[in-house]
Amino acid sequence: MKNSDNPDGYLFSKGYSYYIFGLLFLLYMFDFIDRMVIVSLFPYLKNDWGLSDTECGLLVSAVYWSIVVLSFPISVVVDRWSRKKSIGVMAVVWSIATVACAFTQNFKQLFMMRIVVGAGEAGYAPGGTAMIAALFPEKKRSMMVGLWTAALPLGSAIGIMAGGYIAVHFGWRHAFGIVALPGFIIALLFFFIRDYKTVALETRIKNIDGSHDKKKMEFIEIVRQFTHTPSLILTYIAFAGNMFLVAAYMSWLPTFYHRMEGLPMEKAGMKGSMVMLLGIIGFPLGGFLVDKWRQKQVRARLLFPAMSSLITAMIFFIAFYYIKGAIQYYLILAGGIAAALFSPAAIAVTQDVVHPGLRATSYSFCVISQNLLGSSLGPLFAGMLSDRYDIHTALTIVPVASLLAAVLYIIASFFYQTDLAKVEKLEMHAD
Repeated sequence: MKNSDNPDGYLFSKGYSYYIFGLLFLLYMFDFIDRMVIVSLFPYLKNDWGLSDTECGLLVSAVYWSIVVLSFPISVVVDRWSRKKSIGVMAVVWSIATVACAFTQNFKQLFMMRIVVGAGEAGYAPGGTAMIAALFPEKKRSMMVGLWTAALPLGSAIGIMAGGYIAVHFGWRHAFGIVALPGFIIALLFFFIRDYKTVALETRIKNIDGSHDKKKMEFIEIVRQFTHTPSLILTYIAFAGNMFLVAAYMSWLPTFYHRMEGLPMEKAGMKGSMVMLLGIIGFPLGGFLVDKWRQKQVRARLLFPAMSSLITAMIFFIAFYYIKGAIQYYLILAGGIAAALFSPAAIAVTQDVVHPGLRATSYSFCVISQNLLGSSLGPLFAGMLSDRYDIHTALTIVPVASLLAAVLYIIASFFYQTDLAKVEKLEMHAD
């Protein structure tokens, strides 16, 4: 899909496309800063309010549950209304809600504000993914998604480290307000960028004489875009397995180092966040490698995440089950890179095999799956296991989710080419 005014495949000029990409990257980074800042505040919340590990895990899961409920309806608005306006409004909402967390007085109030944070973030990933799929040539799709997704570990690491630092020096309440302001400013800038024209939900019908007519897609045809695309469904579920692992480690590695090594939470947060920060390498590397491989093997966008998911499971299981000390940390750092490799290819699949007018909606289903079955359950599952056994046992069991993801990606790869051939070929146009 390309804009006929830019034959090199970019929606706008190359420079302007990268400018929009930069704003998308910054918003995604602040999305995760605001989402993950609470992780480094667990010890303070436990001390002030007497929370259990399960309750702390719920404060992370609350965001993901809100995203699960609202991602689909908001993504429909993104696809059918305006990408820039939808994204701008969402970023304003999650920034204000993060500030409001600073004024809560008990667990219930903080839990409710975390739900509002999730409401603001619900459609951002689908909207951003749809914009990137339109902005850049298809051959660069995985690479650009990988670069964009690198904002996830960067934002998570900054949120965890900044939260710990601010809490130590100024108090935990100030952490929420300080991290929210920059994202609010970027959100306002987003209202003034250009957008692509909303893609009509139409299909082409071939006439007897070989010509084609356009026909508006019926509701059942839209439903079939998702229910009759096996590679898409399997990718959604596999993605959840990956995110189960990622969310569990992002949430509990700082606590692991705080308890097992006796580190102050500020240092434990920094040590834990460094693991996920290495996703900055893994996300673009995964996108680059899969785009190169796909030039020779179309199924690469599913075979590659299958391989990386298997490697990730092996690295983390060996690290927690067999190894201790400095070598364990180095292996876990390698796991931080491996855990990110799957994402660009898997996200690209959600854009490849659906009608261009349904791209945000398609990724919203992935967001629902990954959050309902993955990101919301990972921190909670690990917290429950930690309460029942200990944090070390909990993090040793987590890699099973990544192993299951690998199996699902392999199965999905056998359907990918058939599903890809069914996609409507349409040009994208600048608005």
